[in-house]
Amino acid sequence: MLLQFLRLWMMLCFASVSCSARQDPFAVRISCGARQNVQTRPTNTHWREDFGFTGGIVANATLPSYITPPLNTLRYFPLSEGPQNCYVINKVPKGHYSIRIFFGLVGQSRGTIVEPLFDISIEGTQIYSLKSGWTHQADQVFVEALVFLTDDSVSICFHSTGHGDPAILSIEILQIDDKAYYFVPRWSQGLILRTIKRLSCGFGQSKFDVDYEGDPWGGDRFWQRIKTFGEDSESVQPRSVETRIKHASHTPNFYPETLYQSALVSTNNQPDLTYTLEVDPNRNYSVWLHFAEIDYSVTTAGQRIFDIEINGVLAFQHVDIVELSGDIYTALVLNTTVSVDGRTLTIKLKPKEGNLAIINAIEIFEVIMAESKTVLEEVSALQALKKALRLPPRFGWNGDPCVPQQHPWSGVGCQLNKSRGSWVIDGLGLDNQGLKGFLPDDISKLPNLQILNLSRNDIHGAIPSSLGTINSLQVLDLSYNFFNGSIPESLGQLSSLQRLNLNSNLLSERVPATLGGRLLYRASFNFTDNAGLCGIPGLPTCGSHLSSGGKVGIGLGASFTFFLLTTCLVCWLKRRHNILRAQKIAARGAPYAKARTHFSRDIQLTRHHNNFGKTSTAAENGPILLS
Repeated sequence: MLLQFLRLWMMLCFASVSCSARQDPFAVRISCGARQNVQTRPTNTHWREDFGFTGGIVANATLPSYITPPLNTLRYFPLSEGPQNCYVINKVPKGHYSIRIFFGLVGQSRGTIVEPLFDISIEGTQIYSLKSGWTHQADQVFVEALVFLTDDSVSICFHSTGHGDPAILSIEILQIDDKAYYFVPRWSQGLILRTIKRLSCGFGQSKFDVDYEGDPWGGDRFWQRIKTFGEDSESVQPRSVETRIKHASHTPNFYPETLYQSALVSTNNQPDLTYTLEVDPNRNYSVWLHFAEIDYSVTTAGQRIFDIEINGVLAFQHVDIVELSGDIYTALVLNTTVSVDGRTLTIKLKPKEGNLAIINAIEIFEVIMAESKTVLEEVSALQALKKALRLPPRFGWNGDPCVPQQHPWSGVGCQLNKSRGSWVIDGLGLDNQGLKGFLPDDISKLPNLQILNLSRNDIHGAIPSSLGTINSLQVLDLSYNFFNGSIPESLGQLSSLQRLNLNSNLLSERVPATLGGRLLYRASFNFTDNAGLCGIPGLPTCGSHLSSGGKVGIGLGASFTFFLLTTCLVCWLKRRHNILRAQKIAARGAPYAKARTHFSRDIQLTRHHNNFGKTSTAAENGPILLS
């Protein structure tokens, strides 16, 4: 009986643990340029072979920092492959993610290293611009952002700025809790947090969460160790303990417990604890401050109280760690968002009562408004156009055509549709670009297009009739190409059309009457240098307008007439030949026939004279020989 009870108890416990065990977060780590999966030590981190890229060249990697993953290859994007190249990773579940990109360096032939400077965007929003000297700062060799993904994919793009070729060592897409770093209501709607700084205060070394044996739902954050604020090392005192910290690795942020086992404490000589960071001006920043009372001299509430100012403004008043956290050796996190007009962000802890100020860790994020994206159907239409027109790689049509707004696609005009909250395409200017393809029917999937200029290229094929469905089109310039066939009747339906240039092509047949009538409305049309066009002033006069069936009938009738005339001519020639042949035969026998005729006549005359007045019978006269 007891044995059965123990078995039942063990089964219930096992079931309880299994149910309470959380599923591992989604994670993808890509070793750029790698042709096979890789594992790196000492953590045995798994990296997938390179995939999802739109272009680029594989090269051996030069690692710029000791914190850079020990990978051997990278992928760089020369300007010849376009100003914008991307990684597009599909089958990423919807959710909240920490996305981190490590940069690499490509060694030159002379052994020199070029430090590239370029921009990075995620899901169409520019999140970072590399600054000169990034290779000399450990936490600047990567960029990290917290992003909500809603499309089952993620697009990460790199934009050339003319200062070297973007070179990417690795990409990490790590799922975190949906409520991680929740700092304002509905913050997931259109906001991105870019990591500016993560500091672990006190003793120890810089580490990632994985080195701290942190929970994978934390996102494997990098914590840079700082042992002093400023140049005066005597203004602070490091503290560290091995005592367990309560409420540290809890949902939703899952901070590693070790983070709270060390701290910096101010001194009597400098009671204020001040940290200053250089930032970009006119931005909003989310500040997260971490505390745990690990000083053995503080055992109850009221023994350490301090205020916190950020850029001179009181952010938190009368902070008592023990009172707010509930106990000593218990984690406490305070968060606030501030606007910064200048170029520095200063955090100052000012003691008010009891012991001096203390702090365990600091996190600072830039708050970025996510860009509205381009209508998906129009992006697909441009991709089809890119393929049909055989756009050269130098155009770099990758990612979103309209965003980031700092890097729109070359030759593409965009307009924000405020009612839809998304971008639409209102112009295409691809004139004189050496394009050699054809214009696809997908052009009609750009319903907001106002200007389409494809002049002075080598585009061939027919003008798609679907162009006539773009009611917003005002300017259509297809001149100086190799378009052939007839002008679609549907173009006459373009009520907004003000300029139509179809000159210098291979077009034929009648100009649609609906287009000809538009000339009366001061629209500018040019149909010249098309040898086969007719039907409006300035062009040749057309014959009666026939349908395709009528044209086929005329062709068959002409063929039958030609066959009939040929047959009659052959028969006449044969008859003529027979007549001439008979005449030639008759000519050869003419002298003999003449002599016989004279002889017969003489005989008849003789008989006539001898029997004059005397009747005789035929038997008496005998037969008359005529031949």
